[in-house]
Formats: sequence, structure tokens, C-alpha cells
Amino acid sequence: MDIKNVGVVGCGLMGRGIVEISAKAGYNVIVSEVNQELLDKGMAALNSSMAKAVERGKSTEAEKAAMMGRIKSTLKMDDFKNCDLIIEAAVENLELKKKIFAELDKICAKDAILATNTSCLSIIDIAAMTKRQDKVFGMHFFNPVPVMKLLELVKTIVTSEETMNVGKAFGKATGKTIVTSPDIPGFIVNRLLMPFLIEAVKLLESGQVTKEDIDKAITLGLNHPMGPLTLADFVGLDTAYFICSAIYDEFKDDRFASPILLRKMVTAGQYGRKSGKGFYDYK
Repeated sequence: MDIKNVGVVGCGLMGRGIVEISAKAGYNVIVSEVNQELLDKGMAALNSSMAKAVERGKSTEAEKAAMMGRIKSTLKMDDFKNCDLIIEAAVENLELKKKIFAELDKICAKDAILATNTSCLSIIDIAAMTKRQDKVFGMHFFNPVPVMKLLELVKTIVTSEETMNVGKAFGKATGKTIVTSPDIPGFIVNRLLMPFLIEAVKLLESGQVTKEDIDKAITLGLNHPMGPLTLADFVGLDTAYFICSAIYDEFKDDRFASPILLRKMVTAGQYGRKSGKGFYDYK
């Protein structure tokens, strides 16, 4: 299947990143939001991201103009009817994603492929809301999407090879390196990352080691670009809490049980960089 028109549900942090790389790869893109305020905010951030690429010499004004010319924003799900590939990038709420996929299934052409950017939710549960389960799969991008090179493609027990091949072709066209995972909790990256972050929080929680020493030990001892607590702040403590809780619900494995400190910080609205305060203060 030849992909020409791409739809993206959600113009938040992940959604607009997917829009940007899709437009850069030459695809026509339609992006939606639930209200005009969020759509305007997302499009403004998208324009700003492209402008920064020009400033850094990674793009030109002409290329930026061409990319923006390939992007259409909308509040109507019906506008996805002519899209070949639709990527859902809504918030991590299973019931919301099920609702979106049920609606897309009714709107989109019968051969259109539907993908979810979920980082940990069961994709077959989402696909079950459609009559095209073989054409549903996971496309897990990483933040920030225009910078991070990895794309996790997630195959359910009924996803067809043709669908996966379309995903691989799209990933290659957008400059991503692809790994393939079965539809298991956390897929590959978060399955390995969450116990690492959880142990770092528990170590801090014990009061025996400082956050600075934890991060310094990992950056210098393991040559990681950032320490686990800095990384948790970057990912978003609310996101980390949601992911580890979702994986724990599936496995009931204590390695994925959220530390009390993490839960309390999320309850207090301390989400990391995006809220201005997490393990570190960013205000």
C-alpha cells in the first residue's frame, strides 16, 4: 500500500512531532484536536519547532513553507476519511482510545491502516473496537519525535504482515530506526526502562543516596546521556507513574509497582520539566 495522506489524532507534544516528521518526509498531513484552543496551541508549537530547525541550519525557510503547506488542521474527525494511515496520539486513556478507533473505523476507507502511539496499553484491546483488526498496530514514537531516532512497531496477534510492512516503510521514510515488539505490556523500551527508574526512585526514597549522586553515578559510570531521575523528569513523572502502573496491572510483578514517593509527587502535581518541578526544580 502506497501511503500519501497521513492523519494524526492529537496535536499535543507527541502528535505535533509526528505531524512534523510526516510533513518533512513529503506526506500530506491532517491533524485534529478536540477544541480550537488546543489546536491553535499545537499548531503554534509546531511552527516554532520548524522555525528552530531553520535557525539551526537543519532546514530552510523554503522547506519550512513547503512543510507547512502540506499540513491541514481540523476539529472534524470526518476529515480523516481520505487518509491512508491514521496515527492516534491522544492521551494515555484506554477508553478514550477505544472510542477514537471505533469512530475512525466508521469514517475511514476500508483499506486504511490505523495506528496508536500508546507507550504501554494493550493494542489488541484498542483494535477490537474496529472491524479491521488486521490493519491495526502500534507505532510508538519517542519524545521529542523530530530528534529521537527510534520507532517501536508493535504487532498484535492479528496484525497482518502487510500492515507491518507499511509501518516499516513509513518509519524508514521519516528517518527512524525500527524495532519490532509483540503486543506485550511496556513493549521493549518501557519494559526495560520502568524497573530502572523505579529502583532509582526507591534508592532516593531510602534517604541513603542523594539524587545528584544517583544521576552522576549513571551518567559517568554507565555513560548514559542523563541520569534516571533527570530522565524521569524529562519523560514526565505522571507518564512514568501511568506506565509502571499499567504494566503492574498486567503482570502483578513488584518490579513494576510504583514507589510511594512517585505516587505522592504525581498527586502533588510535580510532573517534572513540564510542570516546572519534579526531582529537580525547573522554574
